[in-house]
Amino acid sequence: MRRTTRWIVGGAIAVAVIGGGTGMAVANGAGDRETPITGPALTSASAAALRHTGGGRVTGTETGDEEGYYEVEVTRADGSQVDVHLDRDFHVLGTKADHNGPGDQDGTGR
Repeated sequence: MRRTTRWIVGGAIAVAVIGGGTGMAVANGAGDRETPITGPALTSASAAALRHTGGGRVTGTETGDEEGYYEVEVTRADGSQVDVHLDRDFHVLGTKADHNGPGDQDGTGR
């Protein structure tokens, strides 16, 4: 009976370890996927971000960002980059500078 109990306990532990590892891998992998903004939302999000930054070029987008519904990366003429976080209605929630240029503390260039 002891041998059977050990096998059962050992099997249960193995299943728990494998299941936990798989769950962690899935959870970590899901955070790495960035879904780009598409369609009319891309046009609206880009326009809002470029208005906020005073111009530049959209170099990346993402939906479902942790800091807003949309994220638009803008690269300015001086090479600095800023992430503009927008809500579902394309209102600016905030910015985060990716590369701080001269006098660029908050990502707005002001």
